[in-house]
Amino acid sequence: MNKEPRLRFTDEERADPALEKPIRKADKAAAKADKAQAKIPKKQVRQKTVDPETGKVTTKLVLEDKKKPPSKLSHAVRDTPANAALGKLHKEIRETEQDNVGVESAHKSEEAAETGVRLAREGYRSHKLKPYRKAAQAEQKLEKANVNALYQKSLRENPQLASNPISRWQQKQAIKKDYAAAKRAGQAAGNTASTAQKTGKAAKTVKEKAQQAGAFVMRHKKGFLIAGAIFLLVCMLLNTMSSCSMMAQSIGSVVSGTTYPSDDPELVAVEADYAAKEAALQAEIDNIESSHPGYDEYRYDLDMIGHDPHELAAYLSAVLQGYTRQSAQAELERVFDAQYELTLTEEVEIRYRTETSTDPVTGETTTEEVPYEYYILNVKLTSKPLSSVASELLTPEQLEMYQVYRQTLGNKPLIFGGGSSDTSDSESLAGVEFVNGTRPGNQAVVDIAKSQVGNVGGQPYWSWYGFNSRVEWCACFVSWCYGQMGLSEPRFAACQSQGIPWFQSHGQWGGRDYANIAPGDAIFFDWDLDGSADHVGLVVGTDGSRVYTVEGNSGDACKIKSYSLTYECIKGYGLMNW
Repeated sequence: MNKEPRLRFTDEERADPALEKPIRKADKAAAKADKAQAKIPKKQVRQKTVDPETGKVTTKLVLEDKKKPPSKLSHAVRDTPANAALGKLHKEIRETEQDNVGVESAHKSEEAAETGVRLAREGYRSHKLKPYRKAAQAEQKLEKANVNALYQKSLRENPQLASNPISRWQQKQAIKKDYAAAKRAGQAAGNTASTAQKTGKAAKTVKEKAQQAGAFVMRHKKGFLIAGAIFLLVCMLLNTMSSCSMMAQSIGSVVSGTTYPSDDPELVAVEADYAAKEAALQAEIDNIESSHPGYDEYRYDLDMIGHDPHELAAYLSAVLQGYTRQSAQAELERVFDAQYELTLTEEVEIRYRTETSTDPVTGETTTEEVPYEYYILNVKLTSKPLSSVASELLTPEQLEMYQVYRQTLGNKPLIFGGGSSDTSDSESLAGVEFVNGTRPGNQAVVDIAKSQVGNVGGQPYWSWYGFNSRVEWCACFVSWCYGQMGLSEPRFAACQSQGIPWFQSHGQWGGRDYANIAPGDAIFFDWDLDGSADHVGLVVGTDGSRVYTVEGNSGDACKIKSYSLTYECIKGYGLMNW
């Protein structure tokens, strides 16, 4: 990669108010370029040197920039024979499958899968080239900053050049030309003097040419104005068409390479299966004392049970690419076994109890310490975050794809109940008259939720739940509010796969038309009406026509909101009966 010269300026130049800003920008651009260059991957190279006198060979390791991966063009050329062969094969298949709709459908699915693999490879490749792109961009910005600094220095020394736009433009072009020539000759890296000197010598010539050009333009002013307007219009149209085409291609490639390749129903179904495994593990722990009776004491050392649904989807997408509920089961088992380990250990202690006995002859009473065995069952659950599991199980290439999916949330942030994109302000409850139903609800949990209004980012709630970094946190917020009341349940981080099943399995569920809602109930929303809950909040109350809520992760903040009781996106209510 070609590196731009790092210019040096004198103390006098740096103290000049007219040059202070452009010099500062050039210094800043140089620092950023150095930083970008430092991020280019390095490789170790062994260099051998021979002492001419003794003939002794010494070897040392040096770091060199890794060779930049081949461009997209060479990548495409490399894949052309394979792609051509596949195309010919698909053509032959199509010629023989006209009478078999099932075969044709399967063939189209195969072609779509191959396309998905190629797009994912392009996304991965784009990710690998990122350090080189960043370095190239930084060097381009440094070039502009250097040229501008030299241009301003030239204007300071030749103020007559700033008399009209044409002379300024010509002067800048001359500086760019001299700068490029000096860079090719390796002269500009050490000093600005040679370039500035060339610029000064060219100043008079530039001025004379500018004056001649200006006089000619003034004599033919109208013609130049019309021609200039037409030229600018054509340039704008051509530039717009080219930019739009390139932008569309770039955006399409990036989006396809960072989107979960599986169908939405399959993503949700696999997430539900993993949540069911966690629920079964929790039930096993809850029933330890009945399934393992006879112990004097049960000791528990339990880590958290739970996961971020997007972490699981990112992991499976990196390993399996497009997956279905059936094809993901083996990998789900592997991930679950790596994340959770439940061990039961029996421990026996020799303890003593005091026993009293009476001699039947003398009637004398005696006491003694009698040993006995005291049985303890130690129940230990260790769990790891899925990010740690990914680091252990994924190859370096898969791990990079996993990180890409984590950063983009697979371009489907709300698929597992991610919250609300509403960026409007929190509403006021002033003047609202609530109509109470027959269920009392719990005003205390509502007061706790209302006290959190204004929080942005949800850090206390998702970290309380056990996540190491931010997740879509609406469900964590509701669970946190219940937890502040001393309730261990319900506790859920996903709406559709964890929250609703808990309420339904406990007989505490009401549909959208449920009329007897109460403060503290959970309210679930289905924004896209696909049958899957996307968001959850807590009910404050109703005035008979609208329901008022406190919601976490509403535009990434805690807010008070309200909706019509007949709002079609209300999926239902989780009823808190305590």
